[in-house]
Amino acid sequence: MMSYRKVPFVEGEFYHIYSRGNSKQKIFLDDFDRARFTHLLYLSNSIGSINYRDDIVRADINPFDYKRNKIIVFIGAWVLMGNHFHLYLSIPPRSDLGEGKNAITEFMRKLLTSYASYFNTKYGRTGGLFEGKFKSVHMETDPQAKYNFSYIHLNPIKLIDNKWREDGIKDIKKSIKFLENYKWSSYLDYKGIIRSENKILNREKFLDYFENIKDFDSEIMEWLKFREEE
Repeated sequence: MMSYRKVPFVEGEFYHIYSRGNSKQKIFLDDFDRARFTHLLYLSNSIGSINYRDDIVRADINPFDYKRNKIIVFIGAWVLMGNHFHLYLSIPPRSDLGEGKNAITEFMRKLLTSYASYFNTKYGRTGGLFEGKFKSVHMETDPQAKYNFSYIHLNPIKLIDNKWREDGIKDIKKSIKFLENYKWSSYLDYKGIIRSENKILNREKFLDYFENIKDFDSEIMEWLKFREEE
């Protein structure tokens, strides 16, 4: 799953990372699955090891209260869909992962291995859960990075209107309300909602696209009015 990449991940650069289920199968079947994955987004982002059953369940603590070791990557945005997920990552300066190890590759190894183990145990299945190695896109320009940021947060609209980009959105208020009630992304964190999932993000390490929540809302509204042929 973590084979050699022709374009290596570089410290200080920004990347859109995504992966989907094997044969496009769903990888999140209920809110417990989605909650476990969000916990792992936080817990896997550490150079230390963790045993979820011993360190979280038996210790009876909120996963987001667990004191991590030094983090592996910076996380700028995330979203969970039915059969895939998207992340926006960057690599911090470091030299403590070990020779030959890359931060993004190591983080994704920990995240995907932990979640696949949980999923396979819960549903009594075997074999690979994810379709090959995870995919990555290097953000080469600021406009590309800003577009990627909006794209990640608007992904859930597909759940209520799969062709909104091609046909346009008929009810924008309904779409915004849906986003505001969809807890499985970092959209609410950028809206200023205080919640445990805030701890997943390292917002200060990413470009400051929006000076305030109003600017964020304006950007989202602009994309909701977008039609692909335009």
